[in-house]
Amino acid sequence: MGSILDGAIWRGDLRTGRGAVLVPGVPGTDKAGLKVDARDRLWTADFSGGGASVYHARTGALLARYRFTDQPGSLVNDLVITPRAVYFTDSTRAVLYVVPLGPGGRLPAGSAVRTLALSGPAAEPDAFANGIVALPDGDLLVAQMLAGRLVRVDPATGASRVFDLGGYSVSRADGLVRRGRTLYVIRNLTNVVAVFRLSPGYDSATLVREITDVRLRVPATGDLFGPWLYVVNGRFDVEPTPSTDYDIVRLPA
Repeated sequence: MGSILDGAIWRGDLRTGRGAVLVPGVPGTDKAGLKVDARDRLWTADFSGGGASVYHARTGALLARYRFTDQPGSLVNDLVITPRAVYFTDSTRAVLYVVPLGPGGRLPAGSAVRTLALSGPAAEPDAFANGIVALPDGDLLVAQMLAGRLVRVDPATGASRVFDLGGYSVSRADGLVRRGRTLYVIRNLTNVVAVFRLSPGYDSATLVREITDVRLRVPATGDLFGPWLYVVNGRFDVEPTPSTDYDIVRLPA
């Protein structure tokens, strides 16, 4: 789990709940989305910092840092790792940031980073791009939190179209999680996880069920492990203080 207050990263055991701070917090280094790749590298979206960081997932050692933008107000929010590149959303700009991976997944130099301009519905202002996942055919799905929809993006061109959810609104969509043809949309202030079944062609999805639970307190993101979906409570509806409690909720996937 990461902190959007000071960038601290906590690493813990899903079985016991025990853990410790992996990366100490430093004011001004706030972090949003986190992903671990197959090489034990922890990638972080550095939110208001305009870039991303890569750490060793077990030791917390900094491996690389990338700068995407100096534009005021940008919010690098979430990321998805694919075999060839890592893609980052920006909630206030109509772009994706792309970090191409070298042979064997090698980390590139900072000069290799590029900005992919978006077109179509993904470029509409004030939609607030948030979570992102990859589809098996190579396209990307991006959550537009304030527009209440998902958009499908071509990672080669930036062209996009609205993803058909059968009329269901995913208002407050934050984190996205996909396993096979099942897609989980974590909707923060609604305290709902919407579960969809993706079509065989991955061009639409049907709502299967909504997961609700009294333990959900503005869930922001999550991940799957075995038969469980672990959801992080962001608690964006309260003012954070040193005594504010945060937790992870285990839900049946």
